[in-house]
Amino acid sequence: MDSRWTPVSRRSALRAVTGALLAGTSAVGCAPGGTPRPPAPGARSGDGAPSAHGAVGPAAVPRRFPGRPVQIEHGPRDRPRVALTFHGQGDPVLAHAALAEAERAGARLTVLAVGTWLDRHPGMARRILDGGHELGNHTRAHLDVNAMDQARAYEEITGCARSLYRLTGSIGTWFRPSRARYATPLVQGLARRAGYPHVLSYDVESLDFTSPGVAAVTRKVAGELRNGSVVSLHFGYRDTVAALPLLLAEMGRRQLRAVTATELLT
Repeated sequence: MDSRWTPVSRRSALRAVTGALLAGTSAVGCAPGGTPRPPAPGARSGDGAPSAHGAVGPAAVPRRFPGRPVQIEHGPRDRPRVALTFHGQGDPVLAHAALAEAERAGARLTVLAVGTWLDRHPGMARRILDGGHELGNHTRAHLDVNAMDQARAYEEITGCARSLYRLTGSIGTWFRPSRARYATPLVQGLARRAGYPHVLSYDVESLDFTSPGVAAVTRKVAGELRNGSVVSLHFGYRDTVAALPLLLAEMGRRQLRAVTATELLT
């Protein structure tokens, strides 16, 4: 960990989280339904970010990054940018709190959502996009996709893609395998077939899903963070929400900007 890191008090963090929980719980209505055919791989649309007038453009679609491997762990190491990526499932109140905390600091996140979670909480899709963040695919039911046969693994990928398309008009910007840091060659190929040119991995694992405490999450991420890092975090954990303002403050001190995974690689 950077020896110059200056911790923020737990009381200040919890006070910020309480405010987020109270202020960030009203969901934005979702886009019209229907099941039109998803766009062709490599098609381009808007980036999903708010315009100067507050309107939200079309949801972004996957992009191909020439020269990058199929499975991407990090971005360029020569630019002070990082991507905070969140596995999208769990209590939506905590998801709203994390999004609100990021927005207060001007951070843009990448959320890899579980399809069944989106189906249960459809307003979360537009809430994520309306906040200027990007939204991707973390399989239909968050099972061990690498252990599945070809037909079942493909259905896990495309099942979530269908939910994303129904809610946003896009299959999402990225695919990340469930229950694994890396996708097997089979799953990589199935993701490409479903319309995702790349698989989004990460180089910093927060271990927040083990509920180790706010200090442990903060130390783990801050100690490994560097230019171009892609960080794995999770909605649904109070430790994560409480650690987020500490991490964002530390990133600000190091002049590291939190951008979406697409922005990180652009």
